[in-house]
Amino acid sequence: MNRLLVLAALACWAGSTMLLAELRWFRRISLVERLRRFAAAADREVARSRPLSAASFRDVIGPLVSGSAERLVAVLGVDEELAVKLQRIHAAVDPMAFRLRQAAWSGGALVGATAAMLAVAPPAPLALLFVAGAPLLAFLVVEQQVATASSRRQRRLFHELPVFMEQLGMLLGAGFSLGSALSRLADRGNGVIAEDLVRVTNRIRQGLSETQALREWAALAGVIELDRLVTVLALNHAGADLGRLVADEARAVRREAHRRTLEIIERRGQLVWIPVTVATLVPGVVFMAVPFIEALHNFAAL
Repeated sequence: MNRLLVLAALACWAGSTMLLAELRWFRRISLVERLRRFAAAADREVARSRPLSAASFRDVIGPLVSGSAERLVAVLGVDEELAVKLQRIHAAVDPMAFRLRQAAWSGGALVGATAAMLAVAPPAPLALLFVAGAPLLAFLVVEQQVATASSRRQRRLFHELPVFMEQLGMLLGAGFSLGSALSRLADRGNGVIAEDLVRVTNRIRQGLSETQALREWAALAGVIELDRLVTVLALNHAGADLGRLVADEARAVRREAHRRTLEIIERRGQLVWIPVTVATLVPGVVFMAVPFIEALHNFAAL
C-alpha cells in the first residue's frame, strides 16, 4: 500500500511539474523566451531549454507510441501509411500527434473499463476480456475514422474529376498553358480537387515542374483515373493536342462513374429482396413444421 502511495505521489509530482512549467507566472522567463518573437526557431529552443515539460515529454514518448501503433496496424492488415492518409484529407496534425491522441483515447478507454469492472465485479475471464478489448476497440475506432475520411475524400475526388477534366480541357483548348490553367482552376474552383490544386500550384512555385507536381498529387490521391489523367498531361511538352485528349479522358471517367452508379443501384435492388425472402420463408417453414411434427407423433404412437 505504501509503495502504491509513493508511485501515485511521484506521478502527481511529475504531472503537476509539467503542467505548471507551461504557466508563465510560475517559472522564470529565460532570455531565449523573451527573444522568441524575434527569431523563427526560438520556439524549439525554448522547448529544449525545459527538461521537464509537455513538449519534452511528447518528444520522448511520441516515437515509442508511434512505433508501437504502426506495428499494431500492420498486424491488423492496414498497409497504407498514416502520413499519406493525413495528407490526403488535409489534416492539421502530423502522424505523431495523431498517434498520441489515439493512445490517449485508448488509455481513457482502459481506465474507464477498469473502473466499470471494479464497480460491477463480473467473472474474471469476462472482466479481463472487457479490460483488454476496450482500449483496442478505442484504438480501432480512431483508426477507422481517418480511414473513412480518406475513402470519402477519394470518392468525392472521383465524382468531381469529370467536371475538372472538362474545364481543364476547355482552358487548354482556349490557349492556356498547363500551369496557368491549373492556377485558374485552383483559384476559382471549389471542392476537394480545388483544395488539392492549391497544393499542386504551391509545389510548382517551390520549383517542381507541372508534371512532377501532378504525379505527386496522383500518388497521394490514390485514384486510378487521376493517374491516367496525369499520364496524359505529361505529354504537355510533346506538342500533343491536350485539350482533345483530356476531353476523351473525361468521357471515359463519366462512363466509369455511370457504371459504378448502376452497380450500386443493382446492389441496393438485391438488398431489398433480403427482408422479403426472410418474411416469406419463415412462415412457410413454420407451416411445414406443424404437419411434420404431427406425423412424427403419429409414427411414435404406432
